[in-house]
Amino acid sequence: MRDSRPTLLLVDDETTNLQVLRHTLQDEYRLLFAKDGRKALDIVHADRPDLILLDIMMPGLSGYEVCKALKRNECVASIPVIFVTALAEASSEQQGLEIGAVDYITKPFNPHIVRARVRTHLSLVQVEEVRATRLKIVRCLGAAVEFRDNETGFHVIRMSHYARTLALTAGYSESAAEELLHAAPMHDVGKIGIPDMILQKPGKLTDDEYRVMQQHTVIGARIIGNHPSGLLRMAAVIALNHHEKWNGSGYPQGLAGEDIPHVARVVALADVFDALVSVRPYKAAWSVDEAVTLIRDESGKHFDPELVRAFLDCMPDILLIRERWADPENGGCTGGTRSSHA
Repeated sequence: MRDSRPTLLLVDDETTNLQVLRHTLQDEYRLLFAKDGRKALDIVHADRPDLILLDIMMPGLSGYEVCKALKRNECVASIPVIFVTALAEASSEQQGLEIGAVDYITKPFNPHIVRARVRTHLSLVQVEEVRATRLKIVRCLGAAVEFRDNETGFHVIRMSHYARTLALTAGYSESAAEELLHAAPMHDVGKIGIPDMILQKPGKLTDDEYRVMQQHTVIGARIIGNHPSGLLRMAAVIALNHHEKWNGSGYPQGLAGEDIPHVARVVALADVFDALVSVRPYKAAWSVDEAVTLIRDESGKHFDPELVRAFLDCMPDILLIRERWADPENGGCTGGTRSSHA
């Protein structure tokens, strides 16, 4: 039966150093050993350890060269590398960090420090894996709506990138804009709860059908759930509020102006633009000029005037995104689910 503990690869040309590390770490981890760089690379590709403790000064390939080789390979580049070395100069440490190492431990070893550093970086790997898994789930939920409506899913990709670009232009930090990029795909997840006869209707909705369609905002917020903070909190806020309008004529709550969460205002503009310039079962695609004209006209009505100005400022980037993620049908942008605004 395979040892289920995290696997560490210990690389050092001195047997004594490997023995010290073995005694320090063997109770908590499954250990692999290599006495040169070539052997280390072979083990990495064969066994893919969770973390590597890597000596720098070795015959043949140095630790720096091994680390560079690892970071060039996408399959193993994410494995954290901690340099373990007698080199104590700041320049050596800087060089190691610049080529991709996550930490530096100097010889002679302090067992407590070695164990603490290893635990810390393995915890960071686990956090990143959870984050990556969460983002995949978010994207899958967003794509589920598109597949249910027989679309390509490129609408969700485009409008999410539009939202990120608009957010950056409007003054968001890189991290906040990135979070918005990942939250935006869930804006229409509530359409999962809308009957097919309405969601897939090729013609105009009746008043009663439109009222049912409006419920996708509330359904979406319920699906995502209540969260105190973070990505899912933002996604729920967007799902509930992305059909509110600056003048208070939107739904589901009739919010107006600054009462509408800013992230929802950003997504609303991005979503409408892509809906306008895309073919839908019930409409032809508008030209970019026609869509921009409508967005200008709706400044202060449907849209936040400041965001309209920011959107116009970043139009070159918006058009590049549209071109990059064009739907394959007819070589143009044809994707997107039914929308009440196009």
